[in-house]
Amino acid sequence: MALLTLRYDLGDGPVEVKTNLYVMVAWERKFQTKASKMSEGLGIEDLAFMAFEASRQQKLVMPAVFDDFLKRVISDIEVVEVAEEVPTQPVATGAS
Repeated sequence: MALLTLRYDLGDGPVEVKTNLYVMVAWERKFQTKASKMSEGLGIEDLAFMAFEASRQQKLVMPAVFDDFLKRVISDIEVVEVAEEVPTQPVATGAS
């Protein structure tokens, strides 16, 4: 799963937020899709929803309703970084 760093501005200067598992599941549920389909392209509403949910997860002060958030965004929502989540590596035990 790709985790995104997104940048937007609500008029108080640019803000960067990072998506996490919760944000990605919320996005899948809202848009009835799978994260594996992200490689086919994301729309502006997709990015805006992820930015909104990531901001709420990071305890930033947000409007309670997604559409109210959209009305306040004064810049494009940019993807600053795409990081592939690295699966955990098994830890070797001392047993033979």
